[in-house]
Amino acid sequence: MTSSVMPMSHAPQPQRRQGRLQLILLLALTIGPMVLATCMYQFRFWVPEGRNYSGELIGNGQSRTDLGIQGDEGNTWQIVVTAPAACADDCRQLVYLARQLQIGLGREASRATHGLATAQPVSEAYNAELARDYPRLDRYGLDPQAYSKTTPATGAEPQLWLIDPHGNLVLRYDAKTKGKAILNDLRLLLKLSNIG
Repeated sequence: MTSSVMPMSHAPQPQRRQGRLQLILLLALTIGPMVLATCMYQFRFWVPEGRNYSGELIGNGQSRTDLGIQGDEGNTWQIVVTAPAACADDCRQLVYLARQLQIGLGREASRATHGLATAQPVSEAYNAELARDYPRLDRYGLDPQAYSKTTPATGAEPQLWLIDPHGNLVLRYDAKTKGKAILNDLRLLLKLSNIG
């Protein structure tokens, strides 16, 4: 009885090629998106122009300490008004807005606090008003040198900042920004965040 047996070297070739092809496809599917995303970031192509926030995004890893805010960080989201000069009308309007933003969060109000960081002491009359009308306002010192290094473009104008529970600066607003836009941004951040 003679049987024709194929040599061993010829039988696994198609399977080996198919296995290599599958490996290459698997690697391309896993590594390809990472390479594409890295190229998109490095060379700035296919980056969407639209955005979902109203303030200026602070995405460089700066913290409230880098900004010059002195005091305890806490473990909640913070709505902080900074006043490198005297707290005049724009600053007072932002302090009022910060309190209204926290109230506007409704059920989520406990996840955020509002505060004022000043480089100079406020007047006696305004200090009494803050104690009477803003009992939950956190008060911080502000190092003007650190502040001017971090925000050279804003000068002595008061700013409103959204700060995450880890102390990272997230968004910045000037005194002209509408409260509804800031509230929408803050609600979106709290919705997307599992911290604070």
